[in-house]
Amino acid sequence: MALVWTRGAATASDVLAGLGRPLTNATVRTLLRRLEAKGYVRHAVRGRTFVYAPRVGQSQAATGAVRRLVERFFGGSARKLLAGMIDDGLIDPDEVRELSRRLARASPRSRK
Repeated sequence: MALVWTRGAATASDVLAGLGRPLTNATVRTLLRRLEAKGYVRHAVRGRTFVYAPRVGQSQAATGAVRRLVERFFGGSARKLLAGMIDDGLIDPDEVRELSRRLARASPRSRK
C-alpha cells in the first residue's frame, strides 16, 4: 500500500520493482486483488495492464487497522491498549500527558 500511496497509482510490476523483496509478479497481483476486495485500492485497465490507485488514504487505513486491533485483542477497549503500551514502555509519561491535554481540547464530535 505504501508504494501505491506514494505513487498515486501503480501496476503490479511497479509494486514488485519498488518492494526490493524476492516476490513473483503473480504474488503481487494476488495481494493487489486482495487489497481491492477489501476496498483499499481500485483498478483501471490501460491496454492489458491493471493500474491500481488508492481508495482510502493512509491515515484512514491506519485508523481502521487500529480499530480492528483494539477489537480483536483488547475487546474494544482502547484503555487496555494504552495501558499495555504504558506498562511495556512503548509510550512514556510525557507522551501520556500530552495526549491527555490533546484529548481535553478535542471536541466531543471527534471522540467517536
